[in-house]
Amino acid sequence: MKKRKICVVSGTRAEYGLLYWLMKEIEMDVDLELQIIVTGMHLSPEFGLTYQIIEQDFKIDKKIEMLLSSDSSIGVSKSMGLALISFCEAYDALKPDILVVLGDRYEIFSAVSAAMICKIPIAHLHGGETTQGAFDEAMRHSITKMSHLHFTATNEYRNRVIQLGEHPQRVFNVGGMGVENIKRLQLLSKEAFEESIDFKLNQKNILVTFHPETLEKSTAKEQFEELLDTLDELQNTNIIFTKANSDMDGRVINQMIDAYVAKNFQKSVGFTSLGQVRYLSALQFVDAVVGNSSSGLLEAPSFKIGTINVGDRQKGRIKAKSVLDCSSDKRSILEAFEKLYSTEFQDALIDVKNPYGDGCASQKVKESLKNVSLDGMLKKSFYDVKVNEENI
Repeated sequence: MKKRKICVVSGTRAEYGLLYWLMKEIEMDVDLELQIIVTGMHLSPEFGLTYQIIEQDFKIDKKIEMLLSSDSSIGVSKSMGLALISFCEAYDALKPDILVVLGDRYEIFSAVSAAMICKIPIAHLHGGETTQGAFDEAMRHSITKMSHLHFTATNEYRNRVIQLGEHPQRVFNVGGMGVENIKRLQLLSKEAFEESIDFKLNQKNILVTFHPETLEKSTAKEQFEELLDTLDELQNTNIIFTKANSDMDGRVINQMIDAYVAKNFQKSVGFTSLGQVRYLSALQFVDAVVGNSSSGLLEAPSFKIGTINVGDRQKGRIKAKSVLDCSSDKRSILEAFEKLYSTEFQDALIDVKNPYGDGCASQKVKESLKNVSLDGMLKKSFYDVKVNEENI
């Protein structure tokens, strides 16, 4: 019997970490053939050439260069155009039976647009979510409408995908992909982690990741300055920075991180990418994830630590009780830190539950990809929730 070819696209370090176990499940299944396309930041020296990490685990079938040196709106738009051209060529060569993508970034939007034109069924992970402070919101829902199979992280997100007109029989709540890494990866001890980053932890420690709010009126520079000014107020606290993605103005944030670390090298350290093992190991030893990364919502709650979620980038997402929302001004961030270290909040962390599932998402997704019938899949009809409710 001919193996079903499952092609997985990855454009960022964080996305690859979420896809890793699904890729392993596909690779180990005798009835499936894994294909891998890498693009975006994976191929950029500025962002650490993280495709090399993937090559330690898997064979990469295609590398699609798309990132230009500019992170302006013109530069990002041109990058999307370059990706669209190259993805069509890659699909023609690989001829996948199903394309698998995760999330909401512009690299993935280009990959999916090309696949739709090439008549390739698309499976989308982590749809139905909202990020009201970023372009990602519109990108994600657009990817949903171009996709044919949907794997969501919560039941509420599943309902939202159905509300967008997708048939319930094609929408599966499998839980968040990040929870699985926590369960299956062998994390580092404190001593091994400190050695791996060449940095000693302090009495208090925080992990900071801040991405531009692409729909915000104030600039990324202004917002991040407020956060850095707040960090200067903290006592006996060491700071681990992970740098921003290749979003518009991401380079500005990364330059500010470099300048801050150079000035405060005794209490801070910065990384383009920690990788999944070091990143999740860090969550064992820090007091909080600070900034606006989705990992503060998806993964941090499993470690019973706090999240200080700055600004609107993650607005609208389901959040555990360990997440403290605040504005991007110094006063609001300082108030969040005060609450973080309060006895009441620290005591409450003991009972925090991660709302993103049981950590078994990859196997559920793989089984669906393996067994779903592809006959007629490309011919989608709009599922009208109101009409179907009236017919029940």
